[in-house]
Amino acid sequence: MTNIGYTLMTEQRGPRELVDDAARAEAAGFGFAVCSDHYYPWLAEQGHAPFAWSVLGAAAHATERIPLVSFVTCPTMRYHPTVVAQMAATVGVMSRGRFTLGLGAGENLNEHVVGAYPQAVQRHAMLSEALEIIQPLLAGEVVHHLGEHFEVPEARLWDLPDERVPIGVAVSGPSSIRLAARHDAALIAVEPKRELIKQYADAGGTGPRYGQVAICWGPDADECARIAHDQFRWFDLGWAVNAELPHPRSFAAATTAMTPGMVAEKISCGPDLDKHVAAVRQFADAGFTDIALIQIGGDSQPDFLDFAEKHLLPALTGI
Repeated sequence: MTNIGYTLMTEQRGPRELVDDAARAEAAGFGFAVCSDHYYPWLAEQGHAPFAWSVLGAAAHATERIPLVSFVTCPTMRYHPTVVAQMAATVGVMSRGRFTLGLGAGENLNEHVVGAYPQAVQRHAMLSEALEIIQPLLAGEVVHHLGEHFEVPEARLWDLPDERVPIGVAVSGPSSIRLAARHDAALIAVEPKRELIKQYADAGGTGPRYGQVAICWGPDADECARIAHDQFRWFDLGWAVNAELPHPRSFAAATTAMTPGMVAEKISCGPDLDKHVAAVRQFADAGFTDIALIQIGGDSQPDFLDFAEKHLLPALTGI
């Protein structure tokens, strides 16, 4: 049975509201919650970008049962790998073992705030080396590391959860898939591509397969299409573009040709329950075991969580 999760999307919601949403998602019956980790929103219209790790720590304290996942954190520029390991271990302790560390190679949008963003080959090499530091730290080992990209004279974590924090890796192609499988990490992807799941299994990957699907539920389909266009029109640029653009105004300039109708063709918008279920089913049919929903529109989260508890989650049972 597919595990259905909820997205704490830091780009569209303030920190206090996100923590409230996490508690409400737990009460509504979601199977897990993921939290994006951005320094900037994708578009200025989204209007938010609080520090994800403060949100995760507060959410861990405010909830009792729901698993939490960073979705995803880049452990190479804004944060040194040793610091990422410490953050993950602390949230693991605070959540009493309910935290999974989701990692990825990052986007220029968020990482350029501390320096020049490296080219793709280099940032994937940096991610691989970061994992070589993070994993033994989370296992309680003392780490000494002198590598191509990072130095760790000596590091050890003093507060660890009873069980080791699991790791997931965001993937987009064969190289990142092999990296996830090699490090015994879960797979994280945002497109319902069956080939990603097959390549992961072929590479020896056996962990959970996390997907994420955006919808815009609401009583008026046209208004939902307008909201989705206003805040999510960047989604179809593809990761080759999304990883490289440096600022929300860059995403605004890159999406001037997009219309609400074009967005609504690819994002499920409006009150139609069956349409939203079909959007989620694409990921389930592709082989994803854990699927996180994004409800587009910050102000609509309380109403969406009520709708999800009463209608959407029951309709998704058994997919």
